[in-house]
Amino acid sequence: MATPDDEERTLSEWSRTLAQALQVLDLEVDHPRIVEVAERSSQHLTQHAGAISAFMIGYAAGSVTTDGREEASAAVEKAVKTVLTIIRKDEETQEEEGWTGTAQ
Repeated sequence: MATPDDEERTLSEWSRTLAQALQVLDLEVDHPRIVEVAERSSQHLTQHAGAISAFMIGYAAGSVTTDGREEASAAVEKAVKTVLTIIRKDEETQEEEGWTGTAQ
C-alpha cells in the first residue's frame, strides 16, 4: 500500500519530469494545494472537474506577469482561492435552496 510519503515522492518526480519537458524549470508545485482543489472540484461537480480546475488555475496563474518564484506562487494561490471560493459559494447556494427546484 502506498503511503502519503510515497505519493508525494511520486508527485514530485512527476512534476520535475513535466517541468523539464515543458521548460518551466523554476516552477515549484504545491501538490497538496492543487490536489485539494482538484478533489473539491471533483466531489462538488463531476469526476473530471478536478482536472479542468487544475488546468484553469495553471492557465490563469501563467497568464499573470510575475518576477520570480514568490510572485508565481502568489498567482497560483490567488487562482486556487478563487476556485475554492466559487465552490464554497455554490455549495452554500445549494444548501439554501434545499428542496427548491427539485420538483418534489
